[in-house]
Formats: sequence, structure tokens, C-alpha cells
Amino acid sequence: EVKLVESGGGLVQPGGSLRLSCAASGFTFSSSAMRWVRQAPGKGLEWVATINTRDGSTNYADSVKGRFTISRDNAKTTMYLQLNSLKPEDTAMYYCALGNYRGRGTQVTVSS
Repeated sequence: EVKLVESGGGLVQPGGSLRLSCAASGFTFSSSAMRWVRQAPGKGLEWVATINTRDGSTNYADSVKGRFTISRDNAKTTMYLQLNSLKPEDTAMYYCALGNYRGRGTQVTVSS
């Protein structure tokens, strides 16, 4: 059974940082491309970033490029998202995703 558990969200001031984690189990993590998506209040799901497997290459949405960094630790079957220079518009529920699977999410709120 695929299991994805996000953590690390919270309330942070504009310009602040957070590190999100996604603990994964139930599949071959090291050979699976993973991504982060988010959903702001009243809006649809937005892709944030993807990390691939063979070369560890990454892709980012324009809205977060240069501020967010996706990474993975295959030994720990955990994926991360480092969020820097946070803006109020980054406020959303953040989910890690594998294909059609998503975790329950972790809330990020950026507010002064």
C-alpha cells in the first residue's frame, strides 16, 4: 500500500523559510519520480516541483523557481521541499504526490 506522510508545515512570516518532508513507503521509492503540489484556499491544485530518479534532475513551477528546492534521500525514502523567501501567496496545503497518490498534506501559512 502506497503511503505518503507530509510534515514540516506551519505559520511563518513573509521572507521566512520552512522545510517540508514526505515520508514514503509501500513502493520502490528510489525508482519513482516524485513531486510536490499545493492547493491554496479556494483554488485548484497547482504543481510545484518534480524530482526525477535516474539523474536526480528537478523541475519547478515558475512561481517558486529560485526560492524552493526539492530533494530526496533514497536511503530514508523521504522527499523534501525547502521553502525560502516565502510570500503570502505561497499559503496553501502542500502535498507530496506519486502518480495519482497524495498524502494528507501539511499546511503552510505565510502571514505577518
